[in-house]
Amino acid sequence: MTSVVALYDALTTAPDERTRARLIAEAFERLEERYPHLADLATKGHLRETELRLQKEIELVRADLETKVELVRAGLETKIEQVRADLRATELRLQKEIQEVRAELKLDIERVRSEVVRTKIDLLKWIVPLMFAQVAAIAALVKLL
Repeated sequence: MTSVVALYDALTTAPDERTRARLIAEAFERLEERYPHLADLATKGHLRETELRLQKEIELVRADLETKVELVRAGLETKIEQVRADLRATELRLQKEIQEVRAELKLDIERVRSEVVRTKIDLLKWIVPLMFAQVAAIAALVKLL
């Protein structure tokens, strides 16, 4: 039986139900032999079902990804704010240190100035008497000559 018409004729002329069932089973067996991958064929319905499942999975992954992105973004914003706060604290600490260094420098400059004034006075104490002594020595030498 190679055609559907021959199968029909055989089924209509079969004497009983058992023979008809055997003819149908043989027809299915030949069909499976001729098309061994028939069970593996996908129909439009199968493809549509797979497409819908994949779309649903894509949406789930997209939602999960968006949630994770939001969590990462929130974490980064928190870290950025922490870094900004640390930077402000460091800036304030450095400004305080700069002011302390400036105050120390002013004190050092004042000490150096007062030392220069004292040294100037000390030099004058020695230079003036020495100048008078030189003038007296030169006058004595001029008298002797």
